[in-house]
Amino acid sequence: MVKRAALVVATALAALASGGLAMATPAHAAAQREARVSMLFGKALRDPGALRMFLRQMPKGGDLHNHLAGTVYAEDYLAWAASSGLCFASGKLLPPPCPVGTSVAEVAGRDPETYAHAVDALSTRGWQAGVSRGTVSGHDQFFATFGRFAPASDGHTAEALVAARRIAAGDRLLYLELDHDPEAVSGYMAASPDVPLDEAGLSARYDAEIGSIEPVVTRAMAELDGDERKAAAQLGCAGASPDPACAVSVRYIGYTLRALPPAAVFRGLILAFALAERDPRFVGVNIVQPEDWPVPLRDYALHMAMFRFLEGKYPAVHRSLHAGELAFGQVPPAALRDHIAQALDAGAQRIGHGVDIAYEDNARVTMTRMARDGIAVEINLSSNDVILGIRGAEHPLRLYRSMGVPTVLATDDQGVLRTDMTHEYMRAAQEQGFSYSDLKASARASLEYAFLPGMSLWRSHRLGVAVAACAGSWSSAACRSFAAANEKARIQLDLERKIQKFEDDQISMPNGWHEM
Repeated sequence: MVKRAALVVATALAALASGGLAMATPAHAAAQREARVSMLFGKALRDPGALRMFLRQMPKGGDLHNHLAGTVYAEDYLAWAASSGLCFASGKLLPPPCPVGTSVAEVAGRDPETYAHAVDALSTRGWQAGVSRGTVSGHDQFFATFGRFAPASDGHTAEALVAARRIAAGDRLLYLELDHDPEAVSGYMAASPDVPLDEAGLSARYDAEIGSIEPVVTRAMAELDGDERKAAAQLGCAGASPDPACAVSVRYIGYTLRALPPAAVFRGLILAFALAERDPRFVGVNIVQPEDWPVPLRDYALHMAMFRFLEGKYPAVHRSLHAGELAFGQVPPAALRDHIAQALDAGAQRIGHGVDIAYEDNARVTMTRMARDGIAVEINLSSNDVILGIRGAEHPLRLYRSMGVPTVLATDDQGVLRTDMTHEYMRAAQEQGFSYSDLKASARASLEYAFLPGMSLWRSHRLGVAVAACAGSWSSAACRSFAAANEKARIQLDLERKIQKFEDDQISMPNGWHEM
């Protein structure tokens, strides 16, 4: 990989030389700067520590596949559990009263071995370290954690937002799209009657549900208002010295749970669409939970019909669907044939995971369609490794890129998986052969394919080719005016300025790993 990076840099420098370096255009200056930083990146690739240092400082745009509950680390959940008087026993958080020695506060203060077991139970840390691989799969360990830390999460949404934004700021991210349902939504979804429902009955069921949806949406909005105010206060966002996390822009993706009975799935989806239509903080909808469980497999086509039906009711609401989070041998071959294609037919504008694409019947046609329509895949390298055992050359990331399908790197559930965006960038470089230019393009793509309002800084997904208002200079009056009127362009412009500063800083660094 180091040789490949060196070849890319040499080619870029040769192209610059042939074009005449004396031409002092912004484009030439930017290309020169990127070529020099690519050389430094090639050196950093030789040592994981140097690579981590380099990529930690690199601005990374946005994280478009990030579940709020899963972004919190087990240690935070245990701190909240201790403050709530919860117990830890039999690998779970339990309500009080606690038998002697089992309160989380007592465990944290006096029993580091049991505390370590608690961290492992609430994350995949122990499994990744090989502690529990003989007794449980990465898939089962991952999905079991959500039920285990749920008692500690109640009433702590604001704290979860603080944690997510601080992790993002430390990772040099500018934007988050967090999968999140306020408790008003999740509670009403779970209370749905278990009545029979098929595609023919969707219209009648919608008519029966819609009258009670608006009050729930109102409560959900008020709930989020309170959580965001509390989070902003904890971060000191209105004070003289705000936490750097205050600068991270946050939007939400509402979701439904695919393992519930059909009527509950549909109620949750109606709520998600209605909330996204009414509250601009919710920029899209999704469907989550394991795709391989029996009910999601049985009802997959029905779920896609629900999306098609509700797209007709709420055409302006964006849709990002978890689809193709499956591996060969995990499910019968028939289940691998068309889930991603079905999601596209249901109106998906982004695909989450998309791991089984090579096993779909018309994979080439599907990827050609995604490339043509600008439907990006949210790539979760650590998640796919732990949950599905898919890594390295087995991962379809290179296949997608070879077909021209847009891709964006994402974390999925970074607290559960003990990862962060810097680590995902490292895996892309070390395992997928990403060059510095590839990583830079991924950072740009993460904002280009975000569901942010407003026009893009770039011309028709041509990343690096600015719209007319900004073609001459980022600092021109026309560009400033364009960015002020378009939130997406404003955040993209912020990324470009931060990337330029990062590159200048790397070039001017006098000593350190550059000399390795």
